[in-house]
Amino acid sequence: MNIGVVFPQVEIGQDPAVIRDYAQAVEAMGYTHILAFDHVLGANPDRPGGWKGPYTHRHVFHEPFVLFGFLAAVTQRVELVTGIVILPQRQTALVAKQAAAVDVLSRGRLRLGVGVGWNPVEFEALGENFKNRGKRVEEQVAVMRALWTKELVTFEGQWHHITDAGINPLPHRRPIPIWMGGESEVVLQRAARLADGWMPHFRPGAEAQAIVDRLHGDIKAAGRDPSRFGIEGRMALAQVPPEQRVKELAAWRAMRGITHLCVHTVGLGLTSPGDHVKTLEQLKKDVLGSISAP
Repeated sequence: MNIGVVFPQVEIGQDPAVIRDYAQAVEAMGYTHILAFDHVLGANPDRPGGWKGPYTHRHVFHEPFVLFGFLAAVTQRVELVTGIVILPQRQTALVAKQAAAVDVLSRGRLRLGVGVGWNPVEFEALGENFKNRGKRVEEQVAVMRALWTKELVTFEGQWHHITDAGINPLPHRRPIPIWMGGESEVVLQRAARLADGWMPHFRPGAEAQAIVDRLHGDIKAAGRDPSRFGIEGRMALAQVPPEQRVKELAAWRAMRGITHLCVHTVGLGLTSPGDHVKTLEQLKKDVLGSISAP
């Protein structure tokens, strides 16, 4: 099981040197990947009519593709993972181009996690339809894979029309792996048919294992091989007291089908980016041991 970290978007600040040092420290400790959340805009909770959500306009979110272009230049081995890019609020061909550029600059280290999102404020501002986002995402995946694997593409779909055009450069990996986030039944069915992996939010245990087993059944029914399908769990340290973390990790490692795990350090009351690094160092020493252990 590969173990990476969640980039602490809302707590790391805006200093490029601090972001560089964080990424290099994570890589030096042996963590296998850095996963970044995506939000383009934050809403004002005091807006007319009110608004509720986990993030507002006061939360810092570095744009994932720009961030990863920077991290590609200051790291050597760590995988760069979007977790997730809200695909239906973005232009498909532009996402394909941005992802390909990061993959080239990182020499094949990009894994593209995508999802349909939950915040209509962002869709409105970006000029995209919030109501049909689930339907559009499947066609978006097909368009991106075509653009990543062919020099020239002609595509006629319900929402996309490309006539004899292509992106250049093509990505290092053709195609770039696409993982999906979300836990609804529709998402699971879509991931089973189309995705290379899945990013759930559940805690380890019997209920989670039942979901994974059902997903593996859906993958087989789609004529695909579950052993080639990745699943990334998330260990939010704010939800797991220190004395329970060894047990939590063991539960993740005991689950069938879990190939990756990311450690989330936001929400612990840490006061500096250096504290996030120290927390990861201590976790590796006390709990994780070999990060790539089976």
